Amino acid sequence: MTGLSSSPVAEDTPGNYGLGPRAAAVLVFGSSAAVLVVEIVALRLLAPYLGLTLETSTLVIGIALTAIALGSWMGGRIADQVEPRRLLGPSLGVSGAVVALTPAVLRSTAEWAPELLLLIASLTILVPGALLSAVTPIVTKLRLTSLAETGTVVGRLSGVGTAGAIAGTVLTGFVLVSRFPVSGILIGLGTLLVAGSALVEWRTRGWSGAPALALVVVAGGLATTVAPGACDTETRYHCARVVADPERDSGRTLVLDGLRHSYVDLDDPAFLEFAYVRAIASVVDAAFPEGEPLAAHHLGGGGLTFPRYLADTRPGTRSLVSEIDGGVVRIDRDQLGLRPGDGIDVRVEDGRLGLRRLETGSRDLVVGDAFGGVSVPWHLTTVEAMTDVRRVLDEDGLYVANLIDHGGMAFARAEVATLSETFEHVALVGEPADIGLDPTATPQGGNLVAIGSDRPVDVRATQEALDARQTGWKITSGDDLTTWIGDAQLLTDDYAPVDQLLEPYSPRSS
Repeated sequence: MTGLSSSPVAEDTPGNYGLGPRAAAVLVFGSSAAVLVVEIVALRLLAPYLGLTLETSTLVIGIALTAIALGSWMGGRIADQVEPRRLLGPSLGVSGAVVALTPAVLRSTAEWAPELLLLIASLTILVPGALLSAVTPIVTKLRLTSLAETGTVVGRLSGVGTAGAIAGTVLTGFVLVSRFPVSGILIGLGTLLVAGSALVEWRTRGWSGAPALALVVVAGGLATTVAPGACDTETRYHCARVVADPERDSGRTLVLDGLRHSYVDLDDPAFLEFAYVRAIASVVDAAFPEGEPLAAHHLGGGGLTFPRYLADTRPGTRSLVSEIDGGVVRIDRDQLGLRPGDGIDVRVEDGRLGLRRLETGSRDLVVGDAFGGVSVPWHLTTVEAMTDVRRVLDEDGLYVANLIDHGGMAFARAEVATLSETFEHVALVGEPADIGLDPTATPQGGNLVAIGSDRPVDVRATQEALDARQTGWKITSGDDLTTWIGDAQLLTDDYAPVDQLLEPYSPRSS
């Protein structure tokens, strides 16, 4: 059989093309790890534009698996036709250059040519993924020197590749993302790949094109500094910036993934810029006596606008906040003036898990504000989650939730239906067209505020509070709300397709 000897050959002899077992293991381990790093980081790059949804995750995983399959097949096929050692350097170097350019290219595409985003995103995953996946069959070809050891070589390298993929996954999820910016991770990975390419080229054929690829990596790093979509801080979950209000010296806007998430007035916590926050304040102020301190729990923190409001207007209020992103909490402390002694206790934790730790009947108020414009933590939407909210509320307690939806409002209807399954009394606040009170107008979507309680909701007092704050919003309940909900499905831990129900806002579709 051509290319194979029937007699054993020492592992580090020229018959192995100068590739020893350790070098082979390092190449396979490193390239497999790099594929998973690219896959996971790509999810974070795309989340600000496509949402961290089931569809986005499925898309990225599908492309990555396609790249692995294509690279393995083509790498093995080409290695049978071309001298394998000629392929290793280019595979590592070109993939490194593409990886280093990915942050600048994706963010620029999302801002300037969004219709091409899916295509460009697919290529930035497919190209390096296929080239890196081709390394394993190429190295296998180089290491196969005897038919007698075929199974051993293939099995060993396959196991090493799987171990590399596991290492890349764990390293990225638990270490890299929490310590480095996304762009830094990819530029660093690209640098390592090009360095590996240069080393392989030096040992096999001379330096060749490695310097040119290194220049591409440098260009990728420089391009990232000027590409749109940059942020002051890349947290574990968000690209975050704090923007000063040019019209209000003490005003600050927390921008997460390009969306205005929270507005905080450092000198006047009672100043509420966003209409939905004014609506939440109206609901709470109508439900509880003026100035009465509350025991509140907040699912989602962001800029902590509403906990600050409660601390200012209801002295003695104790607010416990479950915020999953520790990076956002650091921004609250370092840039948005959160101080000890404000009556606000922030815990870095998942909101659902935070609910479980609370005692039954321990809260007057639970505020849900963890939903974003393009993604929803589905496990906070279900009957089971709402049952836990109801458990921690006292008998006169109130649940108030900020919802975001557009178009047919399928998600919002399903969530209000779920609330109706859990609480005895439910109401909804929003723009009249969005909540069915103005049938002549086309719903535009955006923020809605849902209310759930086991005591009746004072509709008149709530509407008066909404009008006093000049929100322009209305409140609906009873039969009108039942008609608006229609036949919307309940959301449960077993079935909650919120990614499919949610219709994100898109200027191109309006």
